[in-house]
Formats: sequence, structure tokens, C-alpha cells
Amino acid sequence: MKISIVTATYNSEHTIVDTLKSLEVQSYKDIEHIIVDGASVDSTLDKVAKNSSRVSKVISESDAGIYDALNKGIEAATGDVVGFLHSDDIFAYPEAVSEIVAALQNSGCDAVYADLEYVRRDDTSKTVRLWKSNKFCRQQLRNGWMPPHPTFFMKRELYKKYGGFDLRLNIAADYDSLLRYLWTNKVSITYLPKVVTKMRVGGMSNRSLANIVRKSREDIQALRNNDIPWFKALIFKNISKIPQFFKTSR
Repeated sequence: MKISIVTATYNSEHTIVDTLKSLEVQSYKDIEHIIVDGASVDSTLDKVAKNSSRVSKVISESDAGIYDALNKGIEAATGDVVGFLHSDDIFAYPEAVSEIVAALQNSGCDAVYADLEYVRRDDTSKTVRLWKSNKFCRQQLRNGWMPPHPTFFMKRELYKKYGGFDLRLNIAADYDSLLRYLWTNKVSITYLPKVVTKMRVGGMSNRSLANIVRKSREDIQALRNNDIPWFKALIFKNISKIPQFFKTSR
């Protein structure tokens, strides 16, 4: 099974080396690593060239944001399965991709997700928040549940069939896509109960009050796009995050 991993970058010189190194040490061999760069003006591409032997393809051109970049990566991918490793993120351990593949193969499902650990930007060994997903229950999508998108891997043929990210959404296109795959199109999915990815805190969706309001509006649109009543789902989606700040990975 060939795994395509897409990394979107833009002026990511301060974090990209950690990302590359975490992929470099993966024990799984058949990885296609695609870098989609938004025409960075810092040393991002130079660091990509100097710090990884496993990058298969680099696309560097202006884009319409991260979701546009990820769509380009999906289009360029040739693997059986596509996943994402953002330029702020790292794989948590060297067997992460191997265990993702094993979970897919053992379950016979078309997609897999795992747990996500939010870490400090300046020290990825320090946990800020743990997103422990639990087993998949489709009906929970109506209650605002979603798997952590950075841990989501799906067969490439289903991206071709059901589409990538909706560029009309600037913050919640990942939520919209997961609802489209898992609720509207009932993609079969399995859960790997381990933290496979660490994400630095400070994402687009929670940088300011204005972005939080904007994201809520886009979440509502995503729910409407997939014919899910939005009021209950939005409330529980936000409330469910609170316990994550009191959990640790141990």
C-alpha cells in the first residue's frame, strides 16, 4: 500500500525541519511525500531540499490558501491512500504511518483516524491539549463529533469520487469534507487509539475572536451542506473540546 502524505507550506522555515524529520524516520517505506508551497519568500524550500531524502514532489506557486494547497496535493498524489502532515505538525513516533496502514488493512475500511496531541509551539514535548477521539459512531456526527482531521487518512479513489476541500470555506473546509465523507457518503472508517500526530497550537480557527465567530458561521454552513441540523451540533461541538484541556496522553 503506497501512502501519499501532503504537506502544505508557506513561509514555514521555523517549523518545517521538525515536520520533515518526523517523516524521515518513519519505518514505513512506501511513502510519497508531496510538498505544496505557496511561493514562500523565506528559506522554507531551501530547508526542504537540505533536510529530507523522502520528498517525492515539490509544487511551489501562489495559491488561494491552505485548502487550495491541499487540493493540489491530492490531485498530484499517486498513492493508494492520502493523508496530511501540516508544516506545523509532526508524527508522534517512527511507527505512526506503519500503524495507520495496519489499521486500514486489518479493518478493511476505506479510512482511518487516530488521536491528536496539541503541543506548545516552542516545545513539542509539552502537551497543551489532548484530542482523544474514541470509536466511530456515525450518529455522533449529528452531535458535533468529528475525528481530528490531521490524523485522517482515506483512500485516494474516494477523494476523486467525493471531492476535496470546498474553497468557499476558509476555516471549516476540513469539517465540511469530513461530514461529506462520513455522514453524506458513509465512507467506512476505523479508529487507531493512539496519538499519531502532534500539532503546534495557534491554528487559523482560534487566533482571534473574529476568527472564532467566522469559524462558527462556516461550521453552520458545513452542517447545512450535509443536511445536519446545526444548532445542537454546533453547541456540542464546542462543549466537547473543553475536557481535552484536562487530559494527558498518559
